[in-house]
Amino acid sequence: MAKTVLVINSGSSSIKYQLVDLENGEGLASGLVEKIGEPTDGIYTHKFNGEKHTFTEKIENHEQGLKKVLGFFDEFGPNLKDYELVAVGHRVVQGGYIFPTPALVTPATIQQVKDLAVLAPLHNGPEAIGAEVMTRLLPDVPQGFVFDSSFFFELPEASSTYALNKEVAEKYHIRRYGAHGTSHEYIGSVVPETVGKPAEGLRQIVLHIGNGASASAQVSGRPVETSMGLTPLEGLVMGGRTGDIDPAVVFHLIRNAHMDVDQLDTLFNKESGMMGLTGHGDMRDVDDLRSHGDKDAQLAFDIYIHRIVSYIGAYTAQMGGCDVITFTAGVGENDASVREAVCDKLAPFGVKLDKEKNAVRSGDPRVISAPDSSVTIAVIPTNEELAIARKVAKLAEEGDAYGNVFGR
Repeated sequence: MAKTVLVINSGSSSIKYQLVDLENGEGLASGLVEKIGEPTDGIYTHKFNGEKHTFTEKIENHEQGLKKVLGFFDEFGPNLKDYELVAVGHRVVQGGYIFPTPALVTPATIQQVKDLAVLAPLHNGPEAIGAEVMTRLLPDVPQGFVFDSSFFFELPEASSTYALNKEVAEKYHIRRYGAHGTSHEYIGSVVPETVGKPAEGLRQIVLHIGNGASASAQVSGRPVETSMGLTPLEGLVMGGRTGDIDPAVVFHLIRNAHMDVDQLDTLFNKESGMMGLTGHGDMRDVDDLRSHGDKDAQLAFDIYIHRIVSYIGAYTAQMGGCDVITFTAGVGENDASVREAVCDKLAPFGVKLDKEKNAVRSGDPRVISAPDSSVTIAVIPTNEELAIARKVAKLAEEGDAYGNVFGR
């Protein structure tokens, strides 16, 4: 009987899930619950064995949604009784200063995840709710939290520390925590095998670029830099987020536009980035506009590439060189024009892209640079669900680093 882990990513109005086979790493089934708590009908999508089942109904809360999801496994498969469910894993954006490693779900850790919502207000609250609901629905199954920030917990102090008043920073736990850490850690671990180079001493840059986007620099598989900071707002240009911006813009808008904190939060996190520059947060729409000569879309694309290349330059300098650059996530894996534009900017430094390989759409890890390129360029699909499943299965078997053991 295959051992499985159900991985859940709870958002404020959505739930993504995947049932992962621990033996072969494959996703057996997956789905999405959308528009939770909204006045219009919500949407359920469940995929298994090549079939897709879609339903609509008003979804009042996460408990209703997750009950329905468990019912889909009974009705459409795979039946969880036929696949040994060893654990449920919950992705959490912010582990902050409390969780350097994954943790079993307990009443205490649920409360701590809620408390850390001050650092990730859009994410931690719903993620804690998802864990609360699932522990009620499956009380006999171990459940664990895996934190996006944990991989970056041991960043060098020069990287993680802001030049903010020391007392204020310490009192309010202000530092660079990073995000997308589960993806960066997973990609970093599979790069050596993909490119045929030893992990020890390997200097690599991972570009996780999708609607949310972040970069990391890693040496020997350990992070030395990352672009996201106290929150996921800092760093690269994203679908709806500004990325790096002068903090004084906040003061300027308060004084002159009379915006309050909530308005600024919405502006910076949801109404900026590619959305703010073009009216579209999806890079596919931006590419379509560019192909029709839209000047705003072209400028937005140029800004997007400019920021990525700036981070590559900075990280290369910090590491004393770069051996591998890897593209991953929705844009990184699928948008050949972004990869080509980035590599063209790096051409003066000996970076050479194999344009035929770059143009191929594939779900497999692959090298797309020319043999004589000074830096190896790779495309590797991320698999955060598998990484979470493995970590949570270990928690279920061994307990966590905080003294929690399931059933005791």
